[in-house]
Amino acid sequence: MTQLDPNPRPIFQALDRTAVAPYPRSWYVRRALWGMVWRTIFRIPRAWGLRRSLLRAFGAKIADRVIIYPDAKIFHPWLFEIGYNSSLAEGVVIYNLGPVTVGAHTVISQGSYVCAGTHDFTRPELPLLRPPITIGAGVWIAAQAFIGPDVTVGDNSIVGARAVVTKDVPPGMIVAGNPARVIRPRPMNDEPSP
Repeated sequence: MTQLDPNPRPIFQALDRTAVAPYPRSWYVRRALWGMVWRTIFRIPRAWGLRRSLLRAFGAKIADRVIIYPDAKIFHPWLFEIGYNSSLAEGVVIYNLGPVTVGAHTVISQGSYVCAGTHDFTRPELPLLRPPITIGAGVWIAAQAFIGPDVTVGDNSIVGARAVVTKDVPPGMIVAGNPARVIRPRPMNDEPSP
């Protein structure tokens, strides 16, 4: 064994003890089938209804009028739910090792990453954790934002572009930055625009 560090120190992490297959066997079969579907017919341009049907066939709870772009990636459809008239834009990744729920009238913009999976770094074998993520109704997640594990984004909130959200977002707030912080309440004027 080659030691790269001339001053060896004790190493806490023991990657040789990490679980190689942390899911039930049936999930690996479903993931393989889903991967084939996602790489082929799911990616047909403008086939909004087809994508909804394919996701439902794999166990997702997809409401009507949901728009999911062809290159949006959902890892485990059976752990995904999205409400009426919501959308996932181009390049969105729903890394849903745990359940991800998105409310109605919510937009997740281009390149955003929703990460419902992590590891318990307090244990040397780094066991997989799959905490849920809940994104409320009427939410706008702006481009390239990151939503971390075990986060709830409250109804009618806005997450700014490239924000890193690791804590819950209160309803009706605008958050931005890394780490995301509350900037101010979201103005909600229901009068029609001129």
